[in-house]
Amino acid sequence: MIKLVLTGLWVCAVTLASVYFSVQTATAPAISPDDAKKAQQELVKGESINVPVIANGQVTGYFLTRISFMMEKGKATALQIPLPELTTDELFSLLVGNNAIDISHTQNFDIAAFRSDLKKRMNERLGGDYVAEVLIEQLDYLSKEETHGGESIGKKTVKPVKIVPEAAAAKVPIE
Repeated sequence: MIKLVLTGLWVCAVTLASVYFSVQTATAPAISPDDAKKAQQELVKGESINVPVIANGQVTGYFLTRISFMMEKGKATALQIPLPELTTDELFSLLVGNNAIDISHTQNFDIAAFRSDLKKRMNERLGGDYVAEVLIEQLDYLSKEETHGGESIGKKTVKPVKIVPEAAAAKVPIE
């Protein structure tokens, strides 16, 4: 019986010693630079913005957009200019009069180039490195005819043309 008790005590002592030494020698997991950078950023939600498409001096349709930004924590509140108004201005500058998006060939739209151009323009306007990442939540096109031309809404409703499908927008990272 004494051998059984001593064996039990010996097993407990070995187990406690091994747990103690494994805890002492364990190191904290290394945090990758990307994770550390993302921990210091916050999401600044964008508003829905309708940008008219003008061709031959007339409005031919509308871009329906909602774009959000990843910014360093606290930088969004320190801005002199409200971010939604600045975003609207930059989107008008990018999309109106600029053939960045060809409505007849929406599958050729370069999401990465659009994001990087918008990021660059926003940072230039803000005067620093404020915008870390551009997130496209919605970028659709609705023709003027599909908006019922201002007539009664008793007609059928139509869905806008998806320029940036949700799956494609989520897959393309921006640096």
